[in-house]
Amino acid sequence: MHVRAYAYIRTMGAAGLRGVSENAVLNANYVMKRLEGHYDVAAPGRACTSACSRRGGRSGRREREMDIAKRLPRPRLLRASTYFPLIVEEALMIEPTETESKETLDQFCEAMITIAREAETNPQAVLDAPGPRRCAGSIRRRPRASRI
Repeated sequence: MHVRAYAYIRTMGAAGLRGVSENAVLNANYVMKRLEGHYDVAAPGRACTSACSRRGGRSGRREREMDIAKRLPRPRLLRASTYFPLIVEEALMIEPTETESKETLDQFCEAMITIAREAETNPQAVLDAPGPRRCAGSIRRRPRASRI
């Protein structure tokens, strides 16, 4: 793993590393702004990752961060981590990389917004996740290859 990281650093050079870092921060801030009205932003301001929550200001909600994460369509979308940050209760940490396209970020945000609306209108669908993958952006789930 260290060799791969070293090779990446050497390949990118100082200017390249700065550029990809700036893109990653830009992507995280873009996602944070898009989700701001639908989720509680854990740490407003400039960010290198986005952490959002459905908990704050929405007392009485039954869905948890794990339910929301399971409701996200797969496989071509960003994933939200539910295990960090531990200091923010019921948080989803979103870490878009520098290589994510605006289209991918928009698809992810639309999926998250759809899930937030669904939690308001039909919370049981979110609680029953992973349910049918018709939610959020019409991204279809590919059948798994059988393993022998």
